[in-house]
Amino acid sequence: MKFYSPLTAEFFPNEPDWEDESYNEYEGCQLNGHDLLQYADAVNEAVKKDIADFNGDLMQYYHEDDFVRRKVVSAVPSVEICGNKLCGCMNVELREPLNEGEQAALCDYISGQYSDGWGEGFEQRDIRVDDGTLAVHFWQEDGFKMTPSFEKIPKPEKNSLRPKMQLIGQDGNIFAIMGRASRLLKNAGQSDKAKEMCDRVTASQSYSEALNIVSEYVETELSPSPTPKRDRGDAR
Repeated sequence: MKFYSPLTAEFFPNEPDWEDESYNEYEGCQLNGHDLLQYADAVNEAVKKDIADFNGDLMQYYHEDDFVRRKVVSAVPSVEICGNKLCGCMNVELREPLNEGEQAALCDYISGQYSDGWGEGFEQRDIRVDDGTLAVHFWQEDGFKMTPSFEKIPKPEKNSLRPKMQLIGQDGNIFAIMGRASRLLKNAGQSDKAKEMCDRVTASQSYSEALNIVSEYVETELSPSPTPKRDRGDAR
């Protein structure tokens, strides 16, 4: 399950146009989600770097002993392009579906993390881009809203040692990829493999290394093709 929300930012150009009335020396230029599309890669990398220290899961700071705690496995922040805008995206892995009240409680918690928790710290970290610096906000005092979206998880093929998972055309965030692969492995009765994979991915040193590790556990476009067996008549 994903929860989308607006992104805004202040942009401080390297060479400000002092005659531009929309520019403020202390507040920069105000950007919305559409404006931020051009900086999508930089913002995405900044989020991944910022959450690396705590493995990205904000549920470790959720201290209520309730059904939300029992049903939600993890909640990892990221950004995604949605509706021609760059949006905040909370990737939520569930053990079982949330009812309306539990979903509202989770949204309240995520909103609090955006405004006074993780998001408050993130917006204070400068994001360097080619033409200036960004301060990105996951929470806004006016107009903040979280929109849920449900991700259909394909069932693994029977008798398949490695569930199949597509990379091309899907969310490229490594934590989202790891989460999808973990769910497929668990659905295939390979929870031990899911944990082993997650431990190796979080300890990896690069994006490409992490993708290759995932592709060892689930079959992706990067997985090596099996070597065809040679017919005995071919042996010489």
